[in-house]
Amino acid sequence: MGQLLDGKQLANIRADVLQKQVLNLKKAGIQPQFCVINIGNDPSSKIYLKTKKRRADQIGIKQKLFQLPSTVTQKDLLELIDRLNNEKDVNGIMIQLPVPKQIILNEALAAIDPDKDVDCLTPANVGRLWQGDHFVEPATAHGILALLDYYHINLKGKNAVIIGRSSIVGKPLAALLLEKDATVSILHLKTKNLTEYTKKADILVSATGEHNLVTADMIKKNAVIIDVGISRFNGKTVGDVDFEHVAPIASFITPVPGGIGPLTVESLMEQVVQLTRRNNGK
Repeated sequence: MGQLLDGKQLANIRADVLQKQVLNLKKAGIQPQFCVINIGNDPSSKIYLKTKKRRADQIGIKQKLFQLPSTVTQKDLLELIDRLNNEKDVNGIMIQLPVPKQIILNEALAAIDPDKDVDCLTPANVGRLWQGDHFVEPATAHGILALLDYYHINLKGKNAVIIGRSSIVGKPLAALLLEKDATVSILHLKTKNLTEYTKKADILVSATGEHNLVTADMIKKNAVIIDVGISRFNGKTVGDVDFEHVAPIASFITPVPGGIGPLTVESLMEQVVQLTRRNNGK
């Protein structure tokens, strides 16, 4: 049985450290604050917002929610972003995904001040990420690297395979793994013969939301398995990996839930504090 990579435990450890950092900032008269723009009433977004708010309150970070109607125009959204860009007490800005069809997401993301870009999704910060000269990282990718480091999993020279090419997980994670001298392959649901690639993976990350996409016959013995996918199956929260059959073969494996999810929220809080310190010359 592979050793569980306990993201919840690590998130709590890191939260304790972060709480002390926030306390020190407050003593210096600095209140970390980030703003979340949520458009419409997506049920999953509501859950994420509550989770973020609960963690922010615990750590001492102020989260301000801007709830916009699903009919909001692009113009009104851009005006709000511009206003938040110019508010000195706002250290971070993020747009909760998904957004309605009338919103041109890339334009909205590009409008966020890169120095307040909590999600690392502005063109400027994406470029810095690939150049290796970044001051923020997307939360999930940041959390994955933190988990691997905590369990002393060496990445240098290892074959790292990522299933999923999203801008918030797959692509930024590839950049960060390359920084750690891993050899990286990015796959996706249209890749032919997934097993041909996954069988060679020392570290396999799956982030598709496809239940049981990764099965035991697709991995090699003692691979490290990072399951980022989340979906509902038979009333339960499940990941991309057939945990029951893959775990006995893996050396390390993340559970779902309790693996990467808690670290994503924690990493977001760390990015807020990082931006707060940067914006205040700390």
